[in-house]
Amino acid sequence: MSQDLPPLNALRAFEAAARLHSVSLAADELHVTHGAVSRQLRALEEHLGLALFAKDGRGLKLTDAGMRLREVSGEAFERLRTVCAELQQGQAEAPFVLACPGSLLARWFIPRLDRLNRELPELRLQLSASEGELDPRRAGVDATLCFAEPPWPADMQVYELAAERIGPVLSPRYQGHDRLIQAPPAALLGEPLLHTSSRPQAWPSWAAGNGLDSRALRYGQGFEHLYYLLEAAAAGLGVAIAPQQLVADDLAAGRLVAPWGFVETSARLALWRPLRSRDNRAERLARWLATELGSA
Repeated sequence: MSQDLPPLNALRAFEAAARLHSVSLAADELHVTHGAVSRQLRALEEHLGLALFAKDGRGLKLTDAGMRLREVSGEAFERLRTVCAELQQGQAEAPFVLACPGSLLARWFIPRLDRLNRELPELRLQLSASEGELDPRRAGVDATLCFAEPPWPADMQVYELAAERIGPVLSPRYQGHDRLIQAPPAALLGEPLLHTSSRPQAWPSWAAGNGLDSRALRYGQGFEHLYYLLEAAAAGLGVAIAPQQLVADDLAAGRLVAPWGFVETSARLALWRPLRSRDNRAERLARWLATELGSA
């Protein structure tokens, strides 16, 4: 006799039929046909090489072997049901850990965090911020929100939320504000531009999108992170460049102005979820983010 376990479907059919004393009721519980359960029972008896049921009028009567298997299989499936329910409950109660750049967290996410928590209370969001290289495969992270360029890796589910649009911004407090807001984009070639080491291609990309020679750009004060760059711009220290999403609230409040608008880049703001994860909260979060970005 083979020492391999019988097929799981056959054991499930047997456990249900033995517990309910009926092939029909077992079929209803398993959402299959009467014939499908009967075939699984025959396959199980053939695998074991012995009879598990004996005819008893219209009902089912277990043989001694069937009664022995019913006890063991019943305990096993009940234990499996309990453990699976505990695992699902544990996942449902665990926080959803979202990694994102600190600048995105501070300038876009936090102002909307209260609304997100009200509209998606089941998420129990926990934020993990970093200005360094974000690794969406890092253990302990359920999803990552960031700007990145396709193509997307095969082991990730990537929800594209919005195209990245970048543009120069400055404060009304900047000494050159009155002169620049009426000037063409080429006027920025003479300005010492604020820049960040985390996005060295931002100014050249904007220049190319406006038909300007990026080699003519002049760089002023540099910052390690985008958040500090934008705080410097808001303080009137110069002209910065940033994704539109990160300055939307500043523009609406009048802290910053964007006289030359924004140009689209090849990057996308996207939510990344490892395919190994089965947490469907990522999809709900992606829908919320897409709606929020679309209404901005």
